[in-house]
Amino acid sequence: MPLTEVAGPGRASLVTASLRDRASPSDLLERELGLATWSARNSISAERYDLERLLELKRQTVSVVLPAREVGQTIATVLDALAPLRGAGLIEEIVVVDAASQDGTAGIAVERGAAVLQESEILPGLGAARGKGDAMWRGLAATSGEIVVYMDTDTRDFDALFLLGVLGPLLERPELQFVKGTFRRPFEIGGIAVPDGGGRVTELVARPLLNLFRPELGGFGQPLAGETAARRTLLEELPYPVGYGVEIALLIDVAARAGVEAMAEVDLGTRRNRHQSLRELSMMALAVLGTASRRIHDADSVAELGAAAIALPADGGTQLREVSLEERPPLATVSADELRIARKLLSTALEARLGAAMPAERVAALGSR
Repeated sequence: MPLTEVAGPGRASLVTASLRDRASPSDLLERELGLATWSARNSISAERYDLERLLELKRQTVSVVLPAREVGQTIATVLDALAPLRGAGLIEEIVVVDAASQDGTAGIAVERGAAVLQESEILPGLGAARGKGDAMWRGLAATSGEIVVYMDTDTRDFDALFLLGVLGPLLERPELQFVKGTFRRPFEIGGIAVPDGGGRVTELVARPLLNLFRPELGGFGQPLAGETAARRTLLEELPYPVGYGVEIALLIDVAARAGVEAMAEVDLGTRRNRHQSLRELSMMALAVLGTASRRIHDADSVAELGAAAIALPADGGTQLREVSLEERPPLATVSADELRIARKLLSTALEARLGAAMPAERVAALGSR
């Protein structure tokens, strides 16, 4: 768009000289039709799927990775909902990747029969894990299922339908590579629930960014949702930001590699989880913005950043809080020896925690993959 320099008192500013480059009505109509076409084919209700149907469709092994940080109040609900699916044979591996939680998360998960790995003990040569994305990447390294499902573990009303919903399209439609959940997310404060008031970083950062720079992804209702399923062959080719930028990174990178027609969204109903403070959300927003900017603008200044910092008001001054923008490389670049060690950790945990509930030959087969 042409710019004209306008002199002001002691300064100069740039203003737009023309608006002729703005989207025309036909452009907007074309975009609307494109989103409607995608939604009609690839926006699906989770209620389409039940356990019996997915068992009939199942032809591939399934691993479930549960990143967990201080979720002692909710992890049991999640694992109890998944237990019947594991018992029926829909899921081969469930692993809780714990961030050294101090609230008993790991112990509760073990009591529920889950395999629990501390995130920093997976691929320990990389040092301590640095956030949710790092836990997801290391969980991918420790598992072997042909389909990998990620589920958030801070959901208060978790239902097995969440997993059935995101897994179903991959079992039903071979052309799909990646599925993300969407849901209504109320914001609860003072005992009052505000419909669709949750997901503040989504509404104020992620959604505007995608609609402005990646409008083909505008159909995703919850672009930062943690409820995701994908084929391992795809995930192992993608980098993983170590922090909260991981969700938007996967969305953008999958679209670039596989195309939006290989992506689907599943309506999971309503999801309630704990809410973070605005200060914490500022850091999350910076991670999302930095991660997306690296991909959208291909900016060297962003790509070179391993970390950023956000200045937050504190006691009459400011406090700098670091936000890591580091990314783990595609898992396909990690040595086979390192992956064998990572997967041995999980097979050992499976033998210890799931051996009584799983035939020995099935545990052995998982450990050898």
